[in-house]
Parts: sequence; structure tokens; C-alpha cells
Amino acid sequence: MIRFYAPDIKQCCELPESDSQHCVRVLRMREGQEIEVVDGRGGLFRCRIAMASQHHTLLDIIEELSLPKVWKSELTVAIAPTKHNDRMEWLVEKLVEIGIDRIVPLRCERSERKEIKTERLLKIAVSAMKQSLKAILPDIHPTTPYMDFVNTCPSDSRFIAYCDASIPRRLYSRELRPGTDTTVLIGPEGDFSPKEITAAIDAGFVPVTLGDNRLRTETAALVAADTFHVINQLNN
Repeated sequence: MIRFYAPDIKQCCELPESDSQHCVRVLRMREGQEIEVVDGRGGLFRCRIAMASQHHTLLDIIEELSLPKVWKSELTVAIAPTKHNDRMEWLVEKLVEIGIDRIVPLRCERSERKEIKTERLLKIAVSAMKQSLKAILPDIHPTTPYMDFVNTCPSDSRFIAYCDASIPRRLYSRELRPGTDTTVLIGPEGDFSPKEITAAIDAGFVPVTLGDNRLRTETAALVAADTFHVINQLNN
């Protein structure tokens, strides 16, 4: 069944304009047909189209279900945005498909991109949520100064992944603690500066490597997220 996104479905029983256009103009759906709608907060609704409109398609809710995430603890990836927007957009799509609770763009000393269009990333996250049949939309934060995030990170398990072998690191997959809220810091193309690495370690972040291969920024973030899920699944 086709799935749509309407964050206010319980209050107004209608699709927003973007999803209405896709429903009516692209898919040519009409009154009486059934669709699935998610609210981004774990709610899944089976609905019948009451009035098909390209601007605001009205719905009758037939059934309300709960569709929680399949992993128990929270995963946050805090990452310096890539130089090219398309790579960051690709990363957001894949992180949502794999499973992520929070994405925090970081402004680091060596960041090649200081700001990022959060609204664009949110649209990509919504599309990936629907495509991967999830009902919870991850939080996408505005660009945050590195030290502000490091000094306020609440996760039980905190890691900083970097390439500088002169500062001792541990293997990330061996340090993960299943069932704990986890945050992973991923640096820019030029890596974190020694000052940033030291500050994170002083703040309680565990210094880690993701393995022997040298990875691009977006690949490293994806590996970190996937490893988190694999370790947690193995220990269920």
C-alpha cells in the first residue's frame, strides 16, 4: 500500500500539499481508495480518501496503529557536513533507511562547509522514512558548533572516530555497549584537529577507529551507524 506523511493527521485528517500532489496528480488516486499515512512519531494510520485534491486531500481514518522503531536505544551521528551537498543528502537518506534517531551537523575547525540547508535534509529524511516503511522521523538539528555539542552531549556511550594514528584509539566495534544510547562524532574531510580530539576525550568521548580502511566522511558515518545496529542485533 502507498505510504504518505502527514505530521498533523490526527488533528486535521488531511495530507499536506506536497503529499496531496503526489497522491492525486502523480498517482491519480481518487475518493474511496485506501492509503497508509505516518505521522513521524510512530503512528501508522490506514485511511480512506474522502476528497481528492492536489492541495489538501481529505481523509477518513479507518485504523490507527503504533509502529515503533525496531532498535531499543538511541543513536546519534554528529558529523561535519561534506563539501558537496549531494554526498550529505545521500548520507541522510541511507542513515534513515538503516535507522537513526538524530543527525547533528557540526561546525568544526577544518569544516569545508560551515552551514547546511536543514529543510532540504528533512525532506530527504521524510522520503527515506516512507520508502523504508518506518513511522518515526529522526531529528535533524541545525548546524551546531563543535564544542557546544561536545560539552552538552547526553548519551551514555560517546565516541569520537578519527584518522590520526598518533593519538591512541580503540576499535569502535569492540567498545560499543549494546542497549545504551550512543553518539558518534565523525569529522570533516581533513579530520578533526588534535585540539578537537583532545577536547572530546576530556569530555568523556572514547577515541575510536572504524577499522583499517581509510573512509570518506559520509562512508564513515554509515559504517558507524550500521555497526551500531549489528552489535545491538547480535546481543538481543
